[in-house]
Amino acid sequence: MTKTAYPDFQSYLATAHALADRASEVILPHFRAGLAVDHKGGSQFDPVTAADRGAESAIREALAEIHPEHGIVGEEFGNERTGADLCWIIDPIDGTRAFIMGQPLWGTLIGLTAGGTPLLGMMNQPYTGERFWSGETESFFARGDEMRAIRTRTCTRFEDAILTCTAPDYFDDAELSRFETLAKAVRLRRFGGDCYNYCLLAMGQVDLVAEAGLKPFDILPLIPIIERAGGVVTTWEGGDPRDGGRILAAGDPALHAAALKILSA
Repeated sequence: MTKTAYPDFQSYLATAHALADRASEVILPHFRAGLAVDHKGGSQFDPVTAADRGAESAIREALAEIHPEHGIVGEEFGNERTGADLCWIIDPIDGTRAFIMGQPLWGTLIGLTAGGTPLLGMMNQPYTGERFWSGETESFFARGDEMRAIRTRTCTRFEDAILTCTAPDYFDDAELSRFETLAKAVRLRRFGGDCYNYCLLAMGQVDLVAEAGLKPFDILPLIPIIERAGGVVTTWEGGDPRDGGRILAAGDPALHAAALKILSA
């Protein structure tokens, strides 16, 4: 993979790390602390907490100081300056349902796009102390004193593959039927995980993630992490995943192509 055309990449990456640190300071005091939960509305329970709002506010305040000219797309407080060439993508707690249950399968997503193209991405899990991010040509994992490059694993056969999905609740009947066909072909399927699943895929722990109903901020920060680790991420039709919707990620390109035949049928 060629390097990014942006000479300030390392500076932007340092900003992403700083934003993740600031969000962690806001979020952690609320985790497993019995905080109040609000419902955003709609037919399905869509929770939001003071931790979500506080973390996104902290990130926005920091960006206003560091890069006031940059755009922002955020889950809780909408969009600003989306016509800017550089735009930050924020999901303060991806996996709020897991968060309010006390499960550590959530994370803060921070991404940066350049001209609409994902430039870098980061997923931070402050409770476990794990952080995943994309460099210019590789993806990385850090926890405590450990830091290393990560790669997806080779897996070309369904019978060897592990498939994950946050929940089947987000599929309509037709989508669920296709997902079940895929699930019956693989060795193992597991539910739950939100953004954590995609990072496990980049790390070579799982092979497929198939979901529906994603928003741009759910997937944009994860795209460069997956791709620079050697994986593939598209819509179920093989299209651009940046707008969210029905998403398929795979660690092995051959497995991705085979899964697409099932999900796009």
